[in-house]
Amino acid sequence: MSDGEEMINRLALLPGMHGTGELFSEFISVMPEPKHIEAICYPADVNRSYDQLLGAVQSFVPIIEPYVLLAESFSTPLAMQFAAANPPNLKGLILCAGFATSPIRGWRKSLASLIAPLAFRLPLPKAVLSHFLVGEDASESLQASVRAAIRSVRSTVLAARLRQVLTVDARLALSHVSVPILCIQPLQDRLVSEASLAEMLAINPQIRVARFDGPHLILQRNPQQAADVVASFVQQLASD
Repeated sequence: MSDGEEMINRLALLPGMHGTGELFSEFISVMPEPKHIEAICYPADVNRSYDQLLGAVQSFVPIIEPYVLLAESFSTPLAMQFAAANPPNLKGLILCAGFATSPIRGWRKSLASLIAPLAFRLPLPKAVLSHFLVGEDASESLQASVRAAIRSVRSTVLAARLRQVLTVDARLALSHVSVPILCIQPLQDRLVSEASLAEMLAINPQIRVARFDGPHLILQRNPQQAADVVASFVQQLASD
């Protein structure tokens, strides 16, 4: 390591709405660095608000060595709120399919609010899973893994998290984030559109953006390219 570079040894992961660490396994396996990668999981049977989850994140992350925080979808507003407080040793923030306010807008937002209590009582149909989350050509094993992660969480908890997504507003928090931010934007994302990215860029024009092919669950569908992008970002942070 050359003079002026700072070793970043840790990457903390915040999961999507399912709140488990189960879907990170392949992404972690192909990450060249940092070597210490840990997922922060959320309770599967008890609902926690974004504010309550923030406390869990604050108690988990390292406080004595540099690290980067990566958040998926549901967790991206939470990551903004966490980073806005300028926690010690946080060196960068990565937002995958991220948003500062609800990515579901207009009449779709009203509809989602109405169906939220019922949305997760039955198994997720294959057509919905393919269209919105993993893509039409996803492997059977990935589809099974996503279904298992969703089934592991109580339906009322998932419904409550959906309602939080519909009402969240992390724009002020995003404006206070001082560390470098990387946004990974899947080009075939049918849940979080470019409008959400445009909103974040309007608040913080310094956000770096990486766009590449893939559906909403980009870390799961394209783990190698995602890992390369994340590793490059971490290396740049260490040398800046």
